[in-house]
This record gives sequence, structure tokens and C-alpha cells, in this order.
Amino acid sequence: MRVLIAPDKFAGTLTAVEAADAIAAGWREQRPDDELDCAPMADGGPGFVDVLHAALGGELLATTVAGPTGRPVPATILLSRDTAYVESAQACGLHLTEREGAESATTLGVGQLVAAALDCPATTIVLGLGGSGTNDGGAGLLAALGATADTPLDAGAAGLDGIGSVDLEPVRARLEGVRLVAATDVDNPLTGLFGATKVFGPQKGIPEERLLVVDGWLERLAEAVDRRTSLAPGAGAAGGLGFALLALGAVREPGIGLVADAVRLPERARLADLVVTGEGAFDFSSRSGKVPYGVAEVAGEALRPCVAIAGQVLIGSREMRALGVESAYSLVDLVGEDRAFADPAGALAEVAGRVARTWSR
Repeated sequence: MRVLIAPDKFAGTLTAVEAADAIAAGWREQRPDDELDCAPMADGGPGFVDVLHAALGGELLATTVAGPTGRPVPATILLSRDTAYVESAQACGLHLTEREGAESATTLGVGQLVAAALDCPATTIVLGLGGSGTNDGGAGLLAALGATADTPLDAGAAGLDGIGSVDLEPVRARLEGVRLVAATDVDNPLTGLFGATKVFGPQKGIPEERLLVVDGWLERLAEAVDRRTSLAPGAGAAGGLGFALLALGAVREPGIGLVADAVRLPERARLADLVVTGEGAFDFSSRSGKVPYGVAEVAGEALRPCVAIAGQVLIGSREMRALGVESAYSLVDLVGEDRAFADPAGALAEVAGRVARTWSR
């Protein structure tokens, strides 16, 4: 039996590569004769660069940029031919803010990453958007690339209070001849009921009573830059980084689709008898551009069954099948929460072995 193993990261415990290796190890222990094909996945968030490097090769360029609080953080650019891949979470990720100071957190470092990519040189720059701890509408990115305004652009969302004008011409001149791609499956607008602040602000630490105020600051930024662009699908990605990139002429591509193409997932799925995916928490939000849903779609197109292994499974069988997944297995339910967090790789391997006994002929 040929099994395609295509998980996302298990946030906070395992990278996608580590998760794929653990699933393979557990499966191999129970079914040593099965042929296993590991294809670690990402959707534009944390792990984006590592997964693409494993698939595409290329050169990894180390640099240091400003983190969301201004402190220096390490980051990596993947250069593959004439394309540079940047992972925004490395410079403004939620793991760097720990859900504190979201109103002052800046995307300045993401702009510094883009500037470093321009020096590579690269004619296409792909930015993976996801897992951000910032909510500044991409103002920091614009500042790092040379934009000016009548209020500070590098002081987070709070710095946008009272903003009236933004000059993007220096940035557009700098980016002339460069294709920007925003890799995200988020289709929210920048502001409003379904915007970046209202939908994603609470998980970044913005209190409920502050959401309208912070959303108002992004409304001011939208008026100063381009109101129509702020309404575009994807403008609300990564706390509004999508908006800044779209305002600079970026095209939006689904993150999961971009990675799936890079790792040749459709082709590999057609060669498999079973597809196994996974992530930290498998719930109905998995439909919003997350890896398990994307992998299940590819498996469905190849007419192959797809099963998922997750830290937690928070949906029932009906919702699961609506996502294209035949069965889902929870580490917390099968080995216990303590074991799942204390030894995530071992727990994942153990559950993968159980799945192998069920599904492998």
C-alpha cells in the first residue's frame, strides 16, 4: 500500500517536517511493507519557508530584522531561481508577541525582509501570510520600504490614530519590475464586521472593548491609502498585511495551493492509495484555507480517501466528511493530554500506528 503523508505543523509542538516524520515512523512500525511518501505542508503561516525549501531546494539567506516589539529577531529568505520566499510570521508572528501589545506591534520587520529580498536580487517575491501577532494594516511594512505619512507608520495600529495621508510613490518606484505575491487563504477585508480586527484581533490579545477603536484606526489607514483595496478579499490577512501588499500591486494566491503545487501534491496523491494529513486542532475553521481541508480537496480530486490525525478533533463525523475527511483521530482522546504535550512526536507516532492497523490492507 502506498500512503501519502501530508500534515501541517502541530502548532507549538511539532513542525510540519517533524509531524510527517513522526507519522511515518509510527506507520512503518506497524506496516513495514507499506510505501510511505512524506510531503510536509504549510498554508502561508509558520513553516512556509521550511516546507518550500524541502520541496524546491534553493538557497537560504539568514538575516536579522525588527520583531513586532522592535527587538531584533532572526529570519530567513528562501531564494529559488529568481523567486524569493518570505515568511511574515518570522518577523511578526504571534509567538513573538505572546498575545501582548497587539495595538503597538509593528510589521516593520516584514518590510525589512522584503527589502532584503530585493537585494538578492529577485524578480518575484512571495510572502506567506499567517500566524501574525500584529494588526497594523501593514503600515510597518510600508514604512520599511520607504513610505511616509503624517503619523508614524512603524508604531503599530496605535500609531495610525489621526492618519490623513500616506505617500506610497517611493515604495512603488523601489518595487518597479518586481512581482509581489501575497500567499494567503484568508479572504477577509481589512475592516468591518468580517475584517482583520473583529475576526482575528481577540486571538492576538486585543480586548473586546478595544476592537472598535482599533478597527477605526485601520479605517483611517484605508481612507488614506485606498478604500477600495481595503474591501478586497485577503486585505485582512495577517492583521492587514494583505492590504498593504495589495495596495502595492501584489496578486493574491491561495497559500495552500501554492505549496501544493510546489510539492506536486496532486501528482503524488494520484499515486497513493491513502492520504494522511493533520494539524494541531482539527475544527470547522479548518475549512478556511487550512492544510487538512486543502489536502483533502486534492485527495478528493484524485479519488483517494483522506484521514486526519490531530492534537484535538473538535468536529463530528458529519462536519468532518463535509471537509472531505473520512476519519479523524485525536491525540488527546487516544493517548491523553499529558502525553500528547509531553511527547508530541511519540504520541503522534503511536496514534499513526493505530491508524495504520485500521487503514492499511
